[in-house]
Formats: sequence, C-alpha cells, structure tokens
Amino acid sequence: MADASVRLAGSQDADAIGAAQADLFRSAYGEVLAPEVLAAMTPEAFADGWRASLVSPPSNEHFLLLASDEQAQVVGLAAVVPSSEHGVAELSLFGVRPASREQGHGSRLLNAVADLLKEGHATAVQVWIPATDEQLRAFLTAAGLAPDGAWRDREVDADGRTMREVRLTATLGD
Repeated sequence: MADASVRLAGSQDADAIGAAQADLFRSAYGEVLAPEVLAAMTPEAFADGWRASLVSPPSNEHFLLLASDEQAQVVGLAAVVPSSEHGVAELSLFGVRPASREQGHGSRLLNAVADLLKEGHATAVQVWIPATDEQLRAFLTAAGLAPDGAWRDREVDADGRTMREVRLTATLGD
C-alpha cells in the first residue's frame, strides 16, 4: 500500500484527473448549474482538456498537483496559473473529492503549492471560490488565506444564470 502523497501531474494522469474534477464540480456546483451544463461535465471531457494542457502547458508558471490516497487514487487537485498581477499566483482549481475530505489531503496539497510557489519566487497566492461554499472557505481561512473584499458574478450557463465568487488571498512567507 502506498502512502498518501502529493505530486506533479503528467499527461498519463489525465483520466484520473478528469474523474476527480467531474466529482469535484458536481459536488461544488450541482445546485447552481443547469442540468445540461452538469451533464457536460464528464470525466472524459475534463480528461481531454487536461491531456492537452499537460503535454504542452502554456508556461512554466502553470502546473497541476495531485493528491493521492493510500491506494494511489487521485483524490485532490490544485491547478496553479499566473495572475495578471506580477508575483501573484492563482489557484484556478482546488479541491478534494467529497469522500476523501478531512484526511489531510487538502493541507498536503496547499503546503505543496506554497512550497512550489516560493521556489518560483511568487510573493502571494489568490483563489476565487463560490461565495456559498462555507466548507472550502473555512478550510482556506484556517490555512491562512483571507477574503480581500473582491467578488465577481460568474456566468454559469447560456441563460445568464450567475454564481457569486469571492477572492481569498495570502502572502507567501519565507
């Protein structure tokens, strides 16, 4: 049996990433998105996108970390992209599958992200999360991120339905 771990993703992980992301998105956005939008969020659709981006990332500042459980199953994802602000990285995707929460995977992911960002000389990190996701907000604030007052309404379907997101930020120390 393997230990729970965090590692950089490769294109060979695309199917496992797609399955994890579909699970995360259905859990996080199931009450907000229209049924036809949810139906399009298949593991295969996500895997195809990840396969292409992992083979040829847009820059060396883009990376995806995977958290795996003791059975080497992907249970968490953390995607990092550069933000428009110099020295600030953005978590464009962060989460642990619902069945694997409260087992330390999120903390391991977040610590690994911070370590890699500091190595890359980032000075801060930000993440946009659904305003209604109290569990994720509580986890991130306990880890040192804080709301900075910024919010946005993201359009989530063709009918113009929106979802409010809030931004949390943290300075990366030494």
